[in-house]
Amino acid sequence: MSDNANDLFGYDLGLTDKEVYHIGSIVAYWAALETEIFNQTLLTFDAPDDEEITLPKALHNLQFTKVLDLWKERVVDQAEGESADLLKAVYESINQLKEFRDALVHGMWEWSKKDISVISSRRVRKKEIVTINFNASDLEDFDIRLRKLNFKTRYPGGVLNAIQGHEGPIGHISRRFLAEITNNEIAGHYVTGRLNSNAEDRDAHDT
Repeated sequence: MSDNANDLFGYDLGLTDKEVYHIGSIVAYWAALETEIFNQTLLTFDAPDDEEITLPKALHNLQFTKVLDLWKERVVDQAEGESADLLKAVYESINQLKEFRDALVHGMWEWSKKDISVISSRRVRKKEIVTINFNASDLEDFDIRLRKLNFKTRYPGGVLNAIQGHEGPIGHISRRFLAEITNNEIAGHYVTGRLNSNAEDRDAHDT
């Protein structure tokens, strides 16, 4: 153990376990969404006979909005049928949600003394102070929307598209299921559903 008393303490952000869970999930699912959009866009640059490909600066991947616009041009706008309509809706949703995501990732947080269920995130954007208020329910809703957007981005053809998209003799197997049937230590790390169950238990107890 360290002799330094300061090493005994960690800073408390003032966030509930539910808030921390959904914030972490949002960050992970947004990163997955960015990666999928980048990969789909990159695959549209196909040089014949192994010739060298000159990629646009947008694919240096320094600014997601530029990659997103290039994805719309080369993937969304080239899609056909129902997939085209779905991907256009995905593109619009991502643009709408980006402001909230940026507030979570880049903002300075504080909880409200007047209503402790509310978190405020403030950040400076183009010399303007932008404030966004949210609570645990907002985070959960955003988390769920991101999961659905990830699915639609990968499989615009729907469930059948998802089944066909997995290769190999056993198809897709979830990490959680595999951890449980093999008794791997990470099986106990999954908390999805527990937070909601706890909330239901509290509601039942209150009534």
